[in-house]
Amino acid sequence: MSAPTAAEVTAGRSVTARPLPFLPLWAALIVSGLGGVVYDLAFPDVSIWPLAFVGIAMALVSLIGRRAGSAFLVGLVFGLAFYLNHVSWTSLYLGPVPWLALSVLESLFVAGGAVLITLAYRWLPRAWPGRVGRLVVLPLVVAGLWVVREAVTGSFPYGGFPWGRAALSQSESPFADVVSWVGSTGLGFLMVLLVAAVIEWARVRALRDVRTVIPAAVTLALLLGLPAWPTTPAGEYTVASVQGNGPAGYFDERQRGDLLASSLAATEPILDSPGIDVILWPEGGSDIDPTRDATTARLLDRVTEEADAPLLLNTVTTTGDEFFNTSMLWRSGEGSVATYDKMHPVPFGEYIPDRDFYYALAPDLIGLVQRGYSPGTKPPVFDLDGTIAGLAICFDVIYDDVIWQGAREGAELYLLQTNNADFRGTDENMQQLAIARLRAIETGRSIVNISTVGTSQVIDPTGRTIDALPAYEAGAMVTDVELRTGLTPSVVLGAAVPWTIALASLGTLLAAAMIARRQSRRAIISGD
Repeated sequence: MSAPTAAEVTAGRSVTARPLPFLPLWAALIVSGLGGVVYDLAFPDVSIWPLAFVGIAMALVSLIGRRAGSAFLVGLVFGLAFYLNHVSWTSLYLGPVPWLALSVLESLFVAGGAVLITLAYRWLPRAWPGRVGRLVVLPLVVAGLWVVREAVTGSFPYGGFPWGRAALSQSESPFADVVSWVGSTGLGFLMVLLVAAVIEWARVRALRDVRTVIPAAVTLALLLGLPAWPTTPAGEYTVASVQGNGPAGYFDERQRGDLLASSLAATEPILDSPGIDVILWPEGGSDIDPTRDATTARLLDRVTEEADAPLLLNTVTTTGDEFFNTSMLWRSGEGSVATYDKMHPVPFGEYIPDRDFYYALAPDLIGLVQRGYSPGTKPPVFDLDGTIAGLAICFDVIYDDVIWQGAREGAELYLLQTNNADFRGTDENMQQLAIARLRAIETGRSIVNISTVGTSQVIDPTGRTIDALPAYEAGAMVTDVELRTGLTPSVVLGAAVPWTIALASLGTLLAAAMIARRQSRRAIISGD
């Protein structure tokens, strides 16, 4: 076979050439940077949820037609503009190093995902150039690759950091009910799918053909039309939740027993309230382990005896050389009758992974964390006299596996304990509350989210707040919450949703690359 002529090579290049960039690089960098800022405004505390779609659109149009290198740069700018704003609360007490390190790490993952998306925009129109390929397959793959990146950041490294997922901007939007069907991953997928479908509808320049808008219209109909999955009412349960507002921050000045004293003081006014089924204290509600201190044990016995109800508290416990962030159920005269240890201790906050390596880089910061918590292995549920309560301690709530396991173990409500004292005056507590709100809708369960300092709220299974305490004030709520049974599709499907989306999108991208390459070879050889 003779070598291809110049004309044949030119013909082949016309087939293999990437689409022209939608924006020049300088404009793409500006648009992506602004897009990251706009995207952040969709999340609490600003919470203008429609801006999530605007931010996603700005990110996607910046990637169309890019080379891999420039796509990486554009994605990095979007990621930095988003994360530097979104997790700025990490710098409150520890300064810029943790904030910058976390933001840069997460942004590198965003940049990697951006490369995959720009390859999808290059390869899929070649592999499937018809309208179905452009209007259906391409948006599906782009949306899938977006949530693949979210899945990676949510699991790697050191267990990941699933903060800032697209769905978490929608806790108060009309689309929130979708999480009961397909979870946060599925909602995020549909959000990006809608944006990508609208972009392709505009790009095909066939606006008068109503058929071209069908993919975007169907996606919007799913987002708006899917009602929350109905779980089954199973009675009511009265929860007395206590916000002690004690000196619970890492750098707060305090003496031993101060946190216990603040929790006891805030509990005292509600001890004579009739019908209390359980008293709930926040993470760090006691700075003394009552199983190792007889005086504390007697104080808790008095509280539970006067209220005629058990107390669910949280403290630090030890087993041998290991430390645990532990929730325990305390009953008068019996002591601790059940414990749950936090399943996902926070890396660089509650333990230091690869300590020697990071200590060499930042000894002053790493030296602040003297104690390392071990991950728990017990199921995140307590049996409260026949009523099953699902549990999560602080950042546990952002991990799907903890919440899904609680529901599968029979949880009829969730009792969430957290300590936001290290992030006073920042968006962190409202961002975490938004996650709790979505968890209520996702599982079809009531949620009591109690914090040491706020924001503490009781949320019904529809995501509506039914009781609340002012932030940074001591107080207590006595709230009748609805119990529910039955599993939502989101809980039943669990990890099958992200795995299916990941395998399908990556597999389709790979297939498109192979088809496009084969077509390019044929074009060069044939000169067509």
